[in-house]
Amino acid sequence: MNFAMLARNADLYSHQRLREAAEERGHSLEIIDTLRCYMNIATRRPEIYYNGEKLPLYDAVIPRIGASVTFYGLAVLRQFEMMGVFPMNESVAIERSRDKLRSMQLLARSGIGLPVTTFAHDPKQTDEVIKLAGGTPVVIKLLEGTQGIGVVLADTDRSAKSVIEAFRGAGVNILVQEFIKEAGGTDIRALVVDGKVVATMQRKGAEGEFRSNLHRGGSAQAIRITPEERSTAVRAAKAMGLNVCGVDMLRSNHGPVVMEVNSSPGLEGVEKATGIDIAGKIITFLEKKARPNATRTRGKG
Repeated sequence: MNFAMLARNADLYSHQRLREAAEERGHSLEIIDTLRCYMNIATRRPEIYYNGEKLPLYDAVIPRIGASVTFYGLAVLRQFEMMGVFPMNESVAIERSRDKLRSMQLLARSGIGLPVTTFAHDPKQTDEVIKLAGGTPVVIKLLEGTQGIGVVLADTDRSAKSVIEAFRGAGVNILVQEFIKEAGGTDIRALVVDGKVVATMQRKGAEGEFRSNLHRGGSAQAIRITPEERSTAVRAAKAMGLNVCGVDMLRSNHGPVVMEVNSSPGLEGVEKATGIDIAGKIITFLEKKARPNATRTRGKG
């Protein structure tokens, strides 16, 4: 089979591992710089060009679209879908997961455990928003933030109001969430592939850091999760419509709560922590499911 990967940096661990896994199984995988693609949006003849040449019809496309290029990356992925190429994750599902507010609303509709989350536009409602989130300490998140950037822990009412009003003054949208103190600065990432949890790790933040992101100095180790946590991860992936994703959860006093569903999870941390060949499982999924015009939404927004 011939696969394409949409990615800005071909040298990243995750991208190289996916290429290796594909080639080990006798497939080819071409890594395509997302921003260097351009498209001919024509009736019944959608085409994508790259480096001056029309791209062939691949068996599947693996979108590894960075958050900073989401808009253009999804436009390219939709074009592949219109051409009948099978996507590892569909454009509509990725778009849902990248919108923190929409993803929280979809998870809540599906009855999946979440931290108490509030959202408002008017800065005059700051006191009410903090109260709805259960009072301080609260976690304040930019809707557009990634890898722990734009996430602030406010310990007091005064600091929470100052941060919220500062963000409001800058014209950016934020979520205010309850702080799950009992998680102790750790979270769980469950890797879901084709409706099954294939690997799990626990991440712990660096000393004095409440965020557990590995990019911020956190550490990771393999962990066994409970049946309830496993079910939560699978249902979260289904609610987003994602075939492959990382589901980040906290252990709260009232059960697992989902913090985020990541449509382009990094493989390095979880593969090294667990010793599991995640890249191989993703390629196996594509072998089983990739076929022309099998996209449920067919590129429709």
